[in-house]
Amino acid sequence: MSVTSRTTRPWLVLAILCLSLLLAVVDNTIVNVALPTLSTELAASTTQLQWIVDSYTLVFAALLLPMGHFGDRFGRKRALLLGLGLFAATSALAAVSTTAGQLIGSRALMGVGAALLFPATLAILVNVFTDTRQRAAAIGIWTACTGLAVAIGPITGGYLLEHFSWGAIFIVNIPVCAIAIALGFVFVPESMDRAVGRMDFPGLVLSVAGVGLLIWTIIEAPSWGWTSPTILAALIGAIAILCAFVFVESRTTRPLLDITLFQNMRFSAAAISVTAAFFALFGFIFLITQFFQLVQGYSPLQAGIRTLPFAIATGVMSPLAILLMHRFGSKLVVATGLFVMALGFCLAATVKADSPYFGIVVLSMILMAVGLALTTSPATESIMGSLPAEKAGVGSAVNDTTREFGGTLGVAIVGSVFASIYSAQVAQSLQALNLPPSASIVIQESVGAGMSIASQLPAAVGAQVHMAIQESFISGMSIGSLVAAGVAFVGSLIVLRYLPARSKPSLQGGEASSHALAARAVEA
Repeated sequence: MSVTSRTTRPWLVLAILCLSLLLAVVDNTIVNVALPTLSTELAASTTQLQWIVDSYTLVFAALLLPMGHFGDRFGRKRALLLGLGLFAATSALAAVSTTAGQLIGSRALMGVGAALLFPATLAILVNVFTDTRQRAAAIGIWTACTGLAVAIGPITGGYLLEHFSWGAIFIVNIPVCAIAIALGFVFVPESMDRAVGRMDFPGLVLSVAGVGLLIWTIIEAPSWGWTSPTILAALIGAIAILCAFVFVESRTTRPLLDITLFQNMRFSAAAISVTAAFFALFGFIFLITQFFQLVQGYSPLQAGIRTLPFAIATGVMSPLAILLMHRFGSKLVVATGLFVMALGFCLAATVKADSPYFGIVVLSMILMAVGLALTTSPATESIMGSLPAEKAGVGSAVNDTTREFGGTLGVAIVGSVFASIYSAQVAQSLQALNLPPSASIVIQESVGAGMSIASQLPAAVGAQVHMAIQESFISGMSIGSLVAAGVAFVGSLIVLRYLPARSKPSLQGGEASSHALAARAVEA
């Protein structure tokens, strides 16, 4: 049974929810444009830069399901306000961090706040808008805000970095959170579900531990060595914990994640396609923002503006993707989307240090964005269409979680491949220059710090070091792009094999449930 207090100002509530949503989604992208700055000012290695990005998305993804459960049980308004307050407090901690380790920890705590507020926004929306047409319009606006965040993040981050210190990209969250909390306290109604089951604490602990250890292993492998006993032991441990998670969840009455859903290959293929798409995209964005600044010499704002093709192409193609799905079926559209993404990443693998932006660079990004749009909306329709009405909420949660997990894994794996290639090649290139060992180690660990060292060396030597760093970066980015392409291509093959041409929704009657309507909008 759901307990709800209604509001007479639903559109004002929607504005508050969209403001809150933007905070959580923008922080997925705003920090990427700051990576070169953080590399220099915090002396952050490539591994630490990966953790600065992934500590947020990892915690965000791991806690989406339990925090959604928290909102259902204790009140979605309460979860929203608590999430906003925690997000503001931890943003302040991130802004005053003096080491990469402190920033990584603060970002992880920010992920807790985001996991609280993100599912609450959608749950409140579907409770506030009871009219079907108004709800559809509200969900469309809510969805547009998630796409808008793709452009807002890098551009806002670039502007702040040009005019203030890097801490400003986190300080800006505080007044926005304060406004959202004040408005939310007054205007957002409370709603909760009294019939929600008990929290699956064993599943929660095992999922966080297994995924966390797996991501740690992948990110740290280039530093420790892929065959080192520590990395091998951690990998075995992660696999064992995740197997235990599957075992426990399959025998729990109210599991955190219903494992039996994945026995339906229609559901699994669609979930895999979403994971593959965001794996490839987030892994590439991690590299391209550094490429623009460290290799091609653009300012943070100029680099942010150059990511606009992602947002523009996705915005144009998303509504067309649904029309194409109705015309040609989910199988063909989703498989084509992943294949187009793979082509974009293959094209990006050929980019050189002096490649013009209006050419191969922008074309590769447009292909990726078009492929993403063709993949995500129809895939979500397939996820929801393969479930009965009573499991629509679970499908929505799995859809969100696979997206965040895919992005986290993409940064970890693509970033680690890049770090391994870059470190090995730049070390070999520096051998003939007789640099001090301490300088060589720093250059191998951090591209940004390496560029800083190169600028302090005598002109002739500095130019050679600069060229070695650029060439090694391009080699690492090329291989990383091919890894992203491979994941997208394998995803397209899985879709062709298992995804039905046309999903058959199990929701009967003239209207789908509010949960299903909301879930189908998540990836639009």
